[in-house]
Amino acid sequence: MKMHPVEFKERGYSAIGLFNPKTPTNVGSALRACACYGASMLAMTGDRFHGAPTDTFKTYKHIPLLQVNNLYDVIPYDCVPVAVDLIDSATNLIDYKHPERAFYVFGPEDGTLEKQVLSWCRNVIYIPTLGCMNLAATVNVILYDRMVKSKKQGEYNNDSNR
Repeated sequence: MKMHPVEFKERGYSAIGLFNPKTPTNVGSALRACACYGASMLAMTGDRFHGAPTDTFKTYKHIPLLQVNNLYDVIPYDCVPVAVDLIDSATNLIDYKHPERAFYVFGPEDGTLEKQVLSWCRNVIYIPTLGCMNLAATVNVILYDRMVKSKKQGEYNNDSNR
């Protein structure tokens, strides 16, 4: 399959945090999403990942893949932590304006983000759907939405230091 390069260069960056992902398959697919949409890093907690055939790009060779005890410890400097979770207080993705530098945090398919994780996330967003999406699909949708909105609007939510 021939790949078409992304036709934009966004300001800032995006990074992904996976809180105790359920399966290696989902981590591999999330890594592939990072490659497709230009995410700069993927960090994860838990010990459920040891490689996956779904990372067909071998993304772990091209962007940092960190296995950590606490996602909070790897939030890049001056980066906005954004929880992606289906909870009542979350902002609908349709209405959300992505920060220039975002660290998106996703929970496992078989659970939700812990209150401690939500406490350090500046924003909480959700994807309006008729049912729950799997982890990898959710990562793809968030990164795609970021790409489309940054290309259309050419600006971010916290562009104070251009």
